[in-house]
Amino acid sequence: MLHEKQRLLFFILKIIDNSKETPVGSGYIRNMLKLQGFDVSEATIGRMLKEMDFEGYTEKIGFKGRNLTPKGKEKLEELEHENTINRYGKELMKAIKGTGKQELIDMLIARKAIESQLAKLAAMYATYDEIEKMKKVIERQRVHVEEGVSIAEDDVEFHKLIAKAARNKVLDAAMDLIRQHGQLSPMLEYIRKEVKGSVLLEHENIFKAIAARKPAQAEKAMIRHIERLENDVRKYWENFYEENSQTGNSDIV
Repeated sequence: MLHEKQRLLFFILKIIDNSKETPVGSGYIRNMLKLQGFDVSEATIGRMLKEMDFEGYTEKIGFKGRNLTPKGKEKLEELEHENTINRYGKELMKAIKGTGKQELIDMLIARKAIESQLAKLAAMYATYDEIEKMKKVIERQRVHVEEGVSIAEDDVEFHKLIAKAARNKVLDAAMDLIRQHGQLSPMLEYIRKEVKGSVLLEHENIFKAIAARKPAQAEKAMIRHIERLENDVRKYWENFYEENSQTGNSDIV
């Protein structure tokens, strides 16, 4: 969560960056900040700009005002990225609250029954090409984990590949009904991050069993994966949900 000074820094950087005329003066910055709900004196803005000069975010051009430096653009991108994460977190919090703990648990119980059989069948019937596709998804997911990028899409693709490889249209259709809740994977990813859960190792174990043509092992690996998701959901509600509901993930806008 960004504090007030960081929010002010974000908006000043953005105002300078968005201005069609440069350099930008403190009076213009003050007027633009008012439009964003800030009631800040020119003296305060002046102090902020001096600090920004010192940090290398802005460059003073005589008495005309400031330009944004390359370092300032990097700082703006960093704050914009954090703003996006905060907004996404708030959206997911609303989705989780709207869905409810028991509905999430019920969906996971249904997934466990269906996907354990899909994994078992995939170990029996997956083609070489399908196994190679699963391997590529695992490799991409590993890179995304290292880079801190969302793996929600990787998660959906991995499970869809297993369903297709199982060659059972009835079970695949049942999973499609559950997948209709479009926010399910992002919600579970958000929850697992909050409780420090890890999905990559579990996906790797499922993949190894399928690639090795071991149906019983693939079934057990999928059951363990879904049961850990269930445990993470319960842990989130017990230890994090009430606290997050009270404090929220503040936007910087």
